[in-house]
Amino acid sequence: MARVILFNKPFGVLSQFTDKGTEGSPRPTLSGFIDVPGFYPAGRLDRDSEGLMVLTDDGRLQARIANPRHKMAKTYLVQVEGPPDEAALAALRAGVVLKDGPTGPAQADLTDPPDTLWPRDPPVRYRKSVPDHWLEITISEGRNRQIRRMTAAVGLPCLRLVRMRVGQWKLNDLVPGAWRYASADGP
Repeated sequence: MARVILFNKPFGVLSQFTDKGTEGSPRPTLSGFIDVPGFYPAGRLDRDSEGLMVLTDDGRLQARIANPRHKMAKTYLVQVEGPPDEAALAALRAGVVLKDGPTGPAQADLTDPPDTLWPRDPPVRYRKSVPDHWLEITISEGRNRQIRRMTAAVGLPCLRLVRMRVGQWKLNDLVPGAWRYASADGP
């Protein structure tokens, strides 16, 4: 029976268990938070992104979650710089053209961050002259830095990105750096 761990990855943490980078000092990795043998990340989350990561000890489940051909939906809270107009939202919903080709359609809506959203450490840099807004975006692909590139393509630079959901698994009340076991069939 497959086992699943849900982890709230903090900002600045690599979504792997070891740091194979060439930088001077080692960067924080999953091993600083999860000390359970046999689990592997099912997909990645950029170092400068936060939120839900799903880990499993089952290779088939890992492939089903991570492989883009399975089109598992992933939902993000995205803080953007500037006011999203209907044209920008329509472009995200239709799919935008990136350097590596067109994206699939996304669900994209203005939203308010939940009361349970934690402050980011370090804080996001704000510009007093440019307002920021929050979007909820759901995609079924998983290209490198896709959400950031999509919002930039419609004129809305991404300030903060928090993954809230992967398939049927939700972040819910997990605080940054915390993890819990979950059912392989869902929450």
